[in-house]
Amino acid sequence: MGDFQPAQAVELVQALRHQLHCMTTQLARVERQDVTGRTGRQVRKEAAELRRDLKEAQALIDQLQRRYLNGDGSATRNSQRRAVRRGSGRW
Repeated sequence: MGDFQPAQAVELVQALRHQLHCMTTQLARVERQDVTGRTGRQVRKEAAELRRDLKEAQALIDQLQRRYLNGDGSATRNSQRRAVRRGSGRW
């Protein structure tokens, strides 16, 4: 495993957490919105899709943490130091 992989995993987890926050906010808005102009069925479908996406994003975060980040969201100290010296590899 290359030293860059944990650093990339940290960046990806951060991006996924940001997306989780955005989708959670959107889901809350959908769930409390008045169904004026939209059928209840459309609202339920959108909410179900958001819940599915939230579950998938959380599963991806969990997998990245287990595989690259010691299971707790942090890379090993040596990998972090090397990544900082070389740059974070942001895309």
